[in-house]
Amino acid sequence: MVIRVFIASSSGFVAIKKKQQDVVRFLEANKIEFEEVDITMSEEQRQWMYKNIPPEKKPAQGNPLPPQIFNGDRYCGHVKTLPTGRNSPPNGSSLACPISPSHPRFGH
Repeated sequence: MVIRVFIASSSGFVAIKKKQQDVVRFLEANKIEFEEVDITMSEEQRQWMYKNIPPEKKPAQGNPLPPQIFNGDRYCGHVKTLPTGRNSPPNGSSLACPISPSHPRFGH
């Protein structure tokens, strides 16, 4: 399965841009292959993201904000679910659907 990170390239919010950068840096640092999906360029992708986030993970008001992470069609989480700190697992295993650089689909 392909790790997909849903982002908004034209977001005017500095906090969203920083969170997107944090996710990308984490995946790159751990040599986890991923694809960025820009929801500002595709209404279809934006709607797909909204539809596939479990109801219990959606905000009480408004739409979920990027970045959002999926492993194929399976929702993994958002930036708050990424491990932080030195004692955190380096491979994303704290996500709802673990992603690992040693996963056979990544060819490592």
